[in-house]
Amino acid sequence: MGRVICAGLGPGDPDLMSLRAARAIGQATHVAYFRKAGRAGQARAIVEGMLRGDAVELPMEYPVTTEIPFASPDYTNALARFYDDWAARLTQLVETTDVLVLCEGDPFFYGSFMHLHSRLQGRVPVEVIPGITGMTGCWTATGQPITWGDDVLTVLMGTLPEEDLVRHMGTADALVVMKTGRNLPKIRRALASAGRLDQAWLVERGTMPGQRVAMLAEAPEDCPYFAIVLVHGQGRRPEIAE
Repeated sequence: MGRVICAGLGPGDPDLMSLRAARAIGQATHVAYFRKAGRAGQARAIVEGMLRGDAVELPMEYPVTTEIPFASPDYTNALARFYDDWAARLTQLVETTDVLVLCEGDPFFYGSFMHLHSRLQGRVPVEVIPGITGMTGCWTATGQPITWGDDVLTVLMGTLPEEDLVRHMGTADALVVMKTGRNLPKIRRALASAGRLDQAWLVERGTMPGQRVAMLAEAPEDCPYFAIVLVHGQGRRPEIAE
């Protein structure tokens, strides 16, 4: 029996991928990756030129993305069937070969692979190669540390209800908001309500071609899916000798 190996690809720049992930990608005979129907897929784009010429590609196309509300039963049921189906297909493939699954960022940090991982437990051997998170690449792009001293870092999803965002934002030292995209207007309002809007950054396509870094208050009203909002901590900083 083979294994399912999930390789964390890091924040987007192939040069920020681990050596271990790069070796696994270059050796893989079967490569699976998530993508939206009709799109090449960000994970596949990151590894362009790294795959074996004879590698069998297995695009895992989401049945829905933003077409219906994230919290609706129809969305949940469609994604559950999708992950069930691919877990079964991977289990069958692994009877005779290893299968490499590509995952942007780190697979265990809000990665889609987590849904396959939970379904594959006890069925096939699974190996996970960690990766640099997308938020790490984004806060590095601002040229400032995200946390200082005893700052507590809070990570939020832009899909949360606005009142929940305001509550968390008001008590956070340093702040990362993921899953922005069409949620950006709600995130902007929540930051304003929490008194944090003037401190917030928007980083689009962090470490990737087309990267853009701007103060959120000065940014356009919309942004791409691959965008993160950041508020840097203001905690105790190291003293600089005169």
